[in-house]
Amino acid sequence: MQLAQQILFILTSGIAILLFAKKTKEIIRNINLGRDENLNNNSGLRWKNVLLLAFGQKKMFRNPLVAVMHFFVYAGFIIINIEVLEIVLDGIAGTHRLFAASLGSLYTFLINSFEILAFLVLAACAIFLIRRNAIKLKRFISHDLDGWPRSDANYILITEIVLMSLFLFLNASDTLLQTRGVEHYAAHPTGNFILSQHLHPVLNGISNEGLQILERSCWWLHIVGIFAFLNYLPYSKHLHILLAFPNAYYARLEPMGEMENMPSVQKEVLYAMQPEMVPAGEAEPPKKFGAKDIQDLSWKNLLDAYSCTECGRCSAACPANITGKLLSPRKIMMDTRDRMEEVGKKNLRPLKGSNESLINDGKSLLHDYISVEELRACTTCNACVQECPVSINPLDIILQLRRYLVMEESNAPQEWNARFSNVENNFAPWKFSPDERDKWVEEV
Repeated sequence: MQLAQQILFILTSGIAILLFAKKTKEIIRNINLGRDENLNNNSGLRWKNVLLLAFGQKKMFRNPLVAVMHFFVYAGFIIINIEVLEIVLDGIAGTHRLFAASLGSLYTFLINSFEILAFLVLAACAIFLIRRNAIKLKRFISHDLDGWPRSDANYILITEIVLMSLFLFLNASDTLLQTRGVEHYAAHPTGNFILSQHLHPVLNGISNEGLQILERSCWWLHIVGIFAFLNYLPYSKHLHILLAFPNAYYARLEPMGEMENMPSVQKEVLYAMQPEMVPAGEAEPPKKFGAKDIQDLSWKNLLDAYSCTECGRCSAACPANITGKLLSPRKIMMDTRDRMEEVGKKNLRPLKGSNESLINDGKSLLHDYISVEELRACTTCNACVQECPVSINPLDIILQLRRYLVMEESNAPQEWNARFSNVENNFAPWKFSPDERDKWVEEV
């Protein structure tokens, strides 16, 4: 019986890891659809961002109470799962509480710490469920979360509550079996643990055989639940648990509001004004201005899309969204991710040796996913960038799509066209001749 459990555990672990690796490979492939961008400079500052923004969750602490609860869930997820190492080794070797004898009192201290964290995670997740479904904060009930995204958040919170409850009942049934002197459990005594011991009165009426079934059931459900959670992550907004770290490292270090100039545009303007500057025999093909689809965005834009937590802080801070405009920075990131997933599912890859970066399926991120009205509503104020807790930049995607609209499709409002004409003719947005620009001084 024990050997059968070990074989079953090894098979379950292997399948879970293979499935996770397969999906991870797909995500990396999708991110690599984006154009190259070098973000390896200033490694010291980048590691500082990882420590402060990803590990320390610095931006979350603008709202201290929510930040503390989120930190409990985050710390619980990272720290409590250290005990998974023991579960995995016990499952493979057929042992019980493998580290208990060697660590002694330190083992008891660690499990007690894990139990306290498990309770805090459980309580925080319950509060987050209430905030989403009873209090219904505005950013959690907006229409860009309709359907799967809203359910996804609830599924994760419920799963966390179930996993933490299983952990506590596993310890309670285990230590109660030790107390009763049941073989296999009493051979590795650990003593009672700080919180699970309070579940003993609830379990006292259960027979030894029933307790062993309960303990094994909790053990299996806990570890299978963790494997299932691992494979659910790549399909969920909670992928940010893993991607927040590389995303913080590769965050752009330029000051917010500093827009990326296109050298190709600058060269075109220079050559138009000074044709003699055009290099002889230059045959460089004209570059596409801006972005129409995901292959026109950089790999960092696509990493941003996968890292989005869908928390809605960006949209809640967006002045266009607040005033009822169609724009939602959160939706921009979700649409970008959905387009990547669609391309991945359809396997829209170029043939080997082809110059095409993406096989055309008749759709694009611009127009089919993100509308012109959304893009025009953006004020480029950087509020979304400032608020994002994991260093995502929706504005960069908006600017690139809007640049394509204007420069490739000549699709701009009449007011913008008038301004462009003034800049072209008068070198300023206003309809005044450059010769009259200093006329106001005469009146002073």
